[in-house]
Amino acid sequence: MTADLPDLPDLAPLRAALPEGVLVTDPARLETYRHDRARDPGAGTPVAVALVTSTDDVCAVVRWAAEHRVALVPRGAGSGLSGGASAVDGGLVVSTERMRAITVDPVTRIAVAQPGAFNAAVKAAAAEHGLWYPPDPSSYEFCSIGGNVATNAGGLCCVKYGVTTDYVLGMTVVLADGTAVSLGGPRLKDVAGLSLTKLFVGSEGTLGIITEVVLRLVPAQRPPATLVATFPTLDGSTAAVLDISRRLRPSMLEFMDRYTINAVEDETRMGLDREAEGMLVIQSDEPEQHADAEVALITEICTGHGAEVFATSDPGEGEQFVVARRMAIPAVEKRGSLLLEDVGVPLTALGDLCRGMAAISAAREVEIAVIAHAGDGNTHPLIVFDPADADQSARAQQAYGEVMALAIRLGGTITGEHGVGRLKRDWLPDYLGPDALALNQRVKAALDPLGIMNPGALL
Repeated sequence: MTADLPDLPDLAPLRAALPEGVLVTDPARLETYRHDRARDPGAGTPVAVALVTSTDDVCAVVRWAAEHRVALVPRGAGSGLSGGASAVDGGLVVSTERMRAITVDPVTRIAVAQPGAFNAAVKAAAAEHGLWYPPDPSSYEFCSIGGNVATNAGGLCCVKYGVTTDYVLGMTVVLADGTAVSLGGPRLKDVAGLSLTKLFVGSEGTLGIITEVVLRLVPAQRPPATLVATFPTLDGSTAAVLDISRRLRPSMLEFMDRYTINAVEDETRMGLDREAEGMLVIQSDEPEQHADAEVALITEICTGHGAEVFATSDPGEGEQFVVARRMAIPAVEKRGSLLLEDVGVPLTALGDLCRGMAAISAAREVEIAVIAHAGDGNTHPLIVFDPADADQSARAQQAYGEVMALAIRLGGTITGEHGVGRLKRDWLPDYLGPDALALNQRVKAALDPLGIMNPGALL
């Protein structure tokens, strides 16, 4: 469903309904809100950006948009990788970047955060009370909680600690008619009514605009022990992942392929093995004696698959390898423009997925770097291409679709944590199937009958 966009009505009443400085119409500033990090080539130009500061601001904007049938695109930090925050021609961008308040209740282990708060800021606020907010996308330093909730973001620790939805207890959300509703709350167990809170997690701004989130916190993580294993073969690394996963539950189990290893080594000069076909970065945050036993068993498994292993219990030394993994995307990005994927498969299909992507890379003659949250089968293929080369760009686009088709054939998904956005929307019907797609569309139509909430994204 998409919005029917007429000529834009007079903005003066909306400006009058908002605090001074909230509504921005300067063309130079509007240009900076057209894209998220995915740089969607189909992004439009908004007529205004609302730099909202409160739920009341959002209600006023949505009521005006509903009255005049104007499209709304919610936006957090703009760090999304699927075009979910791409602007729409003639629409309004609703930016929550100024809504950054965070409060922590250490007794109930609850944080209440506004959507513009950075993931890192929530972690820091929790840490002041000896607590921890586990979801940790690689962009945690500059991605927002609102965006994390909208896409159900994961991260490096999700193999043991779960993803964003596992920590969302409640939220305030402004619906498509401008009504603000509170869902869930600071209760660990609550089954009264339908699970509406979870409906909005991962909805990518297509059902409403989140203005506050109630988050579950856990005790601070113990200092982890780190193991780095480099493999001479790709199959060896994926087989090791399966053997580790069937016997253990590490707090991190990350993968980088040879292309990515070399891109990261170009940036860090930390002595990574450039000849390795795969590298695993693994952590255990068990108590010291148990961590030692876990690391010893992981070492045995990895060496059994031909790996060379380095292990350390020094948190600072281990963090260097975690930082290397987090910088993989920007390191690869220096080699060309990227089409970013995040397809996921059942863990037993991880090897088939990696081999299949290598075959696609060879057939289309484009480089595909692969990083992965290997412990849960969520991979991030990065298709590298030169946008000035029309033929190469076309082959990269073909590869992009073929990777998603491969994941579907293997029983996987077209997105594990980045969201469908606008860039993957064309592949959603094949993934969901007609009945599930129709059910999604019925929910969308019920909550957004005018089709003004983030039209063109997801559904």
